[in-house]
Amino acid sequence: MIRIAQLLLILAAAGLWAASRMTWVQISSFDGLGQPKTTDLSGSTWSTALVPLALLILAAAVAALAVRGWPLRILAVLVAAASAGMGYLAISLWVVADVAVRAARLAEVPVADLLDTQRDYVGAVITLIAAALSLVGAVVMMRSAARGRAETARYTRRPAAEAPTEASAMSERMIWDALDEGRDPTNPDNKGR
Repeated sequence: MIRIAQLLLILAAAGLWAASRMTWVQISSFDGLGQPKTTDLSGSTWSTALVPLALLILAAAVAALAVRGWPLRILAVLVAAASAGMGYLAISLWVVADVAVRAARLAEVPVADLLDTQRDYVGAVITLIAAALSLVGAVVMMRSAARGRAETARYTRRPAAEAPTEASAMSERMIWDALDEGRDPTNPDNKGR
């Protein structure tokens, strides 16, 4: 199950990286001196947290190999929080009523020179998909941590309730001698017949 979680996290990190390279907002400006100018704001410019989140998710995918139990659960919670941040970055492009002022500031264009702003939602949709993938990956990691605990509990040594038998008290040499004589060393009543 941990491999599935890692694959989901790697896909989410790749999606975030791709979204950071895409155009999120395009602005048109005219300063009155030359031709109108169009500036594309990429995802890494519009939402500077995209690349660090991609690196965080990628590091979590690698760290999932090394940790088990409670550390894996903490890692899963961290990934879930990162996916919430990704979702916020994606949805904020839709929710913000006017992106013109922020776009002008990021493109270093005076607001008075703005002609038009256009939003491109492809990068935001990819970021939202990456958020969903990383959230599913976090859930799978959490389930893997719970399953790993149950499996380790199955193989823990339990104290014996009864006194040691003659066979368990025998040394290895005595066991081989009994086998050579045709006796079953685990059953002292059986004389090999």
